[in-house]
Amino acid sequence: MTNKEKFLSVLNYESNAKVPIMHFGWWNEAAEKWKQEGHIDDMYDWNAISDKLGFDCGYSDCFSGATSLFPGFESKLIKELPDGSRHVLNHEGVIELVVPGATSIPAEIGHTLTDRESWERDFLPRLKFSEDRYDFTRLKDYASTDNPIGLACGSLYGVIRNWFGIVGLSYIAIDDEDLYFEVIRTVAELAFDVVKLGLEKAKSMGIKFDYCNFWEDICFKNGPLVNPKVFMEKVGPYYKKITDLINQHGISIISLDCDGCIDELIPTWFENGVNTMFPIEVGTWGSSIEPWRKKYGKGLLGVGGMDKRVFAHGISAVDAEIERLKPLVDLGGYIPCPDHRIAPDAEWDAVRYYCDKMKKIYG
Repeated sequence: MTNKEKFLSVLNYESNAKVPIMHFGWWNEAAEKWKQEGHIDDMYDWNAISDKLGFDCGYSDCFSGATSLFPGFESKLIKELPDGSRHVLNHEGVIELVVPGATSIPAEIGHTLTDRESWERDFLPRLKFSEDRYDFTRLKDYASTDNPIGLACGSLYGVIRNWFGIVGLSYIAIDDEDLYFEVIRTVAELAFDVVKLGLEKAKSMGIKFDYCNFWEDICFKNGPLVNPKVFMEKVGPYYKKITDLINQHGISIISLDCDGCIDELIPTWFENGVNTMFPIEVGTWGSSIEPWRKKYGKGLLGVGGMDKRVFAHGISAVDAEIERLKPLVDLGGYIPCPDHRIAPDAEWDAVRYYCDKMKKIYG
């Protein structure tokens, strides 16, 4: 079986299913360490690293267009501080504190989008649909691969959270409800138009995507950053509009990438056509596909839920994690995959051992 066939066999509950050994990448610091140890030659050649570790392929390799701001803001330096840190405007109009040597996500210290005036002046003009939001010359690269390929569907709420910031968006939802709903509507309608164009162009080229994928990141460790009722009422119908379109093109696997504890938002996604959850964060709160499967049935699929932290703790820890995953894999419709990037403390031999043993069990 090709990696594409393995991927589809599991998520379609085929009787001859074979589990692909998948990853979601690794931190540059991990690759740099592996290079220093002599395991790899080029820390930026992801395909070579993946092959050498023993993975079949990566997850979320999606053809994408500009489903959001187009063009984005031009990144520029706002202020440089005596300690070397900088205030920088990023492509989403967010002012970030960039600290030398820091590897975590930069702190947000200001936002261009604050009210209707800034919305209409700086954002609305960047959210007009046009066919040049795709570079279709890149689509040809996806036609010959044996790996699963997806179409990126963008974000219906996560980008809005980015633009306003968590605090700003919380206030605008109350202080200017009309603007709040207008922003949601504008973003969702643009996403629909961009996804529609991508599906139609791929069809005209004889290319069919194996799945489609949304991105959100609108939850944290204790739950959602949006009122679940509002999310269901105001955002849910737009998911349904887009997923219905995707289904019309013969694509049944529709994935969503949202970090954090997502349980309270799963009903909106699942009831509106999103059926595959990634990641399944096994970290702080021990998330698992098993309780979701009991609640939503076999229609709820999953990718993720492999505890990547074991890669720093030796072979016995990897063995224990593989044993923990076995009954989850047996449920069907589920592909284990390390959640997020493999961390810098991961030992090369432990990751390699994981891939080798998983292939012996499932390959």
